[in-house]
Amino acid sequence: MREREMAKMLMTKVMMILMLASMIAAKEQLSTKECEDLGFTGLALCSDCHSLSEYVKDQELVSDCLKCCADDSEDSMSKVSYSGAILEVCMRKLVFYPEIVSFIEEEKEKFPSVKVQYIFNSPPKLIMLDEDGEHKETIRIDNWKREHLLQYMREKVKPTAAS
Repeated sequence: MREREMAKMLMTKVMMILMLASMIAAKEQLSTKECEDLGFTGLALCSDCHSLSEYVKDQELVSDCLKCCADDSEDSMSKVSYSGAILEVCMRKLVFYPEIVSFIEEEKEKFPSVKVQYIFNSPPKLIMLDEDGEHKETIRIDNWKREHLLQYMREKVKPTAAS
């Protein structure tokens, strides 16, 4: 009986060390392109990676997730803002996204730093830009409601001098 308890304690310690090692390794962040190539797109929050680790026992996958995630503490998320955005969508597929059409037609002019770009076969997404106009983050918005898109833009896109 004592040997089983010792084995369980040892196994628990090994698991904790592995999780700690993956968190330390996760401090090295991958580029947006590298994360997209791995399949991590949109707003991957670090808490999502921790939830993933409960269901998926692939430590390499969890480690990659942690290298691509955004810290989701209230302070860090509220401080993130962008200078502009590109709303990318396929013109032929717009008929399937009435909420996005409504945003483009009725709300888009409130955000002069947001451009609409029509790319063949592209799913609806926001490409968030930094001060230099460089791609910072890509967020899929397939299922977003107009109100959510509007709220996100108000919170995350810095107002321009013209607005």
